Amino acid sequence: MAVIANHTKNKLEAGELALGLGLRMARTVEIAKVSKVCGFDFLFIDLEHSAMTLDTAADISVAALDAGCTPLVRASSHQHFHASRPLDTGAQGIIVPHVETAEEARRVVDQCLYPPLGHRSVAGGAPQLEFESLPMAEATRQLNDAALVTVMLESPTAIENADAIAAVDGVDVLLIGTNDLCAEMGIAGQYAHDDVVRAYDRTIAACRNNGKHAGMGGVYDELAERYIQMGIRMVLGGSDLSFLMSAARNRSSFLHGIDLG
Repeated sequence: MAVIANHTKNKLEAGELALGLGLRMARTVEIAKVSKVCGFDFLFIDLEHSAMTLDTAADISVAALDAGCTPLVRASSHQHFHASRPLDTGAQGIIVPHVETAEEARRVVDQCLYPPLGHRSVAGGAPQLEFESLPMAEATRQLNDAALVTVMLESPTAIENADAIAAVDGVDVLLIGTNDLCAEMGIAGQYAHDDVVRAYDRTIAACRNNGKHAGMGGVYDELAERYIQMGIRMVLGGSDLSFLMSAARNRSSFLHGIDLG
């Protein structure tokens, strides 16, 4: 039995755009199917900025596998178990925040991939393998091949080291966390600032030089088009909270605007 395909990784390797929905509020498995139906390729299951438990993240991850929407989990820290446990329970990739050096990126790979590529502890009964019992060497190879390892660049130091980070074997995506990057630069909220544009240009070039993919989070208006045209391919398109707020406001505005006659 082959591993369940990583839809997002396949799209990125084909040079296509991959769109993600951030999860901060959702707590039930239906969100996986909803995300797929609405045209998203992956779930960005956020364990850094939410109160979501690993149990809930695992439930949503398994549902996403069946829905064909890649479950990716953003870890809450660089601790090894914040990567390995979500992967053991259904995630097809880990997104690690605040990576600033090649050494840190190498540790991320060690935590996410099995030997010989990394040093992740071997576990059996993988949802990504439909719980099939495969020879261990085959199982670990397939899971390594299907895993998407993403590191977030969120500081000027990280941007300066983008080429060295992209050169690390096993890293697939360098994703700019634009909000934190702007805050660290002292230009909070200025997503079109020249320094931010240069950061995107440098990161995209580093990815191209090393055969990796460039990603973006935090830019949700027309500016996204500019960065996508520059070469961004993995895009966090928004969060469940922002979509709920927007739709709810639009609906209440419409209803309050009805002429009562």
